[in-house]
Amino acid sequence: MIKETIMINKVQKNRLMTLAFLLILHSSLFTLHSSAQMRFGYLSYSEVLQAMPDYATVKSNVAKLQGQFEDEMKRAEEEFNKKYEEFLEGQHEFAVSIRNKRQSELQDLMEKNMAFKQEARRLLRNAEADAMKPLHEKLKAALAKVGQQRGLAFILNTDGDALPYVDPAQGEDVTEIIKRELSR
Repeated sequence: MIKETIMINKVQKNRLMTLAFLLILHSSLFTLHSSAQMRFGYLSYSEVLQAMPDYATVKSNVAKLQGQFEDEMKRAEEEFNKKYEEFLEGQHEFAVSIRNKRQSELQDLMEKNMAFKQEARRLLRNAEADAMKPLHEKLKAALAKVGQQRGLAFILNTDGDALPYVDPAQGEDVTEIIKRELSR
């Protein structure tokens, strides 16, 4: 009886292995067949993004905001320098408690200026990301539309040497097509 159970288990195991092998073979052949017919597109994402009508406006607004932050940082730096010079000129005449108080004020002012610079950088990054978000969404929608219309499985970004070689018989440069789609 034990030998019969072992024999049945071996037979079942062989059948399962054969079935698994056939399934793997079938899926591999299907994948090879599908990939032979697959077409894809490619484009320079940054080129298309920069060609969008609203791109220049977004960059201009971000540059204006950056200028405002830089002006405020320059004003704060000039204020600090003025107070520092005044401190240096009078430090020998100040009483110890006044000198310590002014040193503390200068330290606080310097820390506030550094904190403002960091906050300004963060706010500027966020403002640019928020301003660019609608452009990225519009571009993403155009990519999906063109990809579907042209029967492309996917569209690759060629920026940054991410795609050093493309066989034109297998892929299609959709840069100009996307630009036209976005200009409508």
